[in-house]
Amino acid sequence: MFFVDTLEFEGLGNRSYLAGGPGAAVAIDPPRDIDQVVAAAARRGVRIAFVAETHLHNDYVTGGLELARVTGARYLVPAGAQVSFDRTPVADGDTVTVDEGLVLRAIATPGHTPHHTSYVLEEDGRGVAAFTGGSLLIGTVGRPDLVEPRLTEQLARAQYASAHRLAAELDDEVPVLPTHGFGSFCSSSQAEGDATTIGKERTSNDALTLDVDTFVQRMLAGLEDVPAYYAHMGPANAAGPAPVDLTPPRRADAGEIASRLAAGEWVVDLRSRVAFAEGHVAGSFNFEGEGKLATYLAWLIPWGKPVTLLADTPEQIADAQRELARVGIDRPAAAATGDPTGWAREGEQLASFPRARFADLAQARERGDEVVVLDVRRDSERAGGYIEGSVHIPIHELHGRIGEVPEGTTVWVHCAGGMRAAIAASLLDAVGREVVAVDDGFDAATDAGLSLASG
Repeated sequence: MFFVDTLEFEGLGNRSYLAGGPGAAVAIDPPRDIDQVVAAAARRGVRIAFVAETHLHNDYVTGGLELARVTGARYLVPAGAQVSFDRTPVADGDTVTVDEGLVLRAIATPGHTPHHTSYVLEEDGRGVAAFTGGSLLIGTVGRPDLVEPRLTEQLARAQYASAHRLAAELDDEVPVLPTHGFGSFCSSSQAEGDATTIGKERTSNDALTLDVDTFVQRMLAGLEDVPAYYAHMGPANAAGPAPVDLTPPRRADAGEIASRLAAGEWVVDLRSRVAFAEGHVAGSFNFEGEGKLATYLAWLIPWGKPVTLLADTPEQIADAQRELARVGIDRPAAAATGDPTGWAREGEQLASFPRARFADLAQARERGDEVVVLDVRRDSERAGGYIEGSVHIPIHELHGRIGEVPEGTTVWVHCAGGMRAAIAASLLDAVGREVVAVDDGFDAATDAGLSLASG
């Protein structure tokens, strides 16, 4: 009998897998913090005999090289991937025996990258699971524009062909187990649901239901901006990432926090947006530890800028540190926990700003209050409807474009649900702007009577 264990990483919108038999297993697309994979193998009582990468990842730093070193596993990496370390290069059709009766077969599925490779787990010659990485996802495919702009259309067409190859070679009941598609920006669109099969994809995935020209046109038209930190992930993975260090960061007192802020470093408050709005160190930024911390902090922060973390508890610091290490932000400069009043120097007041709902914004406009409405959603979200008269700066561009926010009036900032608005409000608050964070679902804007435009 075989098993497949799924390791979910919600912050990055990805999954890794451990699959095998009674005695041995293969880890597929493992995260930087390999202890989770080692623990999963220990629970199963199996040896990790192989570590397999579907491609050089653009959205996170892999733990594959270190996991192979620690466990003695063979490290399977697509032959076309240009890397600087020893590995077992894998080409189309190559197989390895994972355990008795269990074989892992490589299928070349270019598209997400030129060298992308999927793996099919076969039990007694029958496919029982397809690990599709960034190729065939749930209802979509991996985006083709992360390698080289001039290759984007070519890779989009390759994605189409790869999806058709998987559908042709595998039975309908074979589970499709992708790495991306659960919130990752490596997906060309977001998945619906959390499980699928070849048969389900055959009837619902655009790559398998549309003609190639229509598919390519639709996919390329729907691609979102690429997170800025992606530029650093591929080179780090090609070079061979160093082992991760998750030991606790040094403790910062109020004086050090103030000094780091004065030096232009980032001080990031991980508490809830409610707690942050009520009281925070002036100049600090709010990236909720419960939100998509790694994606948005890594996207916004100037790469290499030292970061100090603030949180309620040491456990929250540890969770954030683990999440950030997955995207190459390896060591916080310092950290502090506890009551936020202890993070400010004696005599200094905590800063604060109000939170509101769309109904409050509608009332402010009805009163004739002079306000700026700042929409920090992505372009695709705004295209579906926006508040008339609002200014649009996507959250990932705001830090560099904050001077474009009209001066001299209160800024009411919103997104689709409240998390990104909280980040944006903290950025504005840090530069002295009077701000109101709209903590509400965008659907409530219409209910509140705010006029929406579209296009």
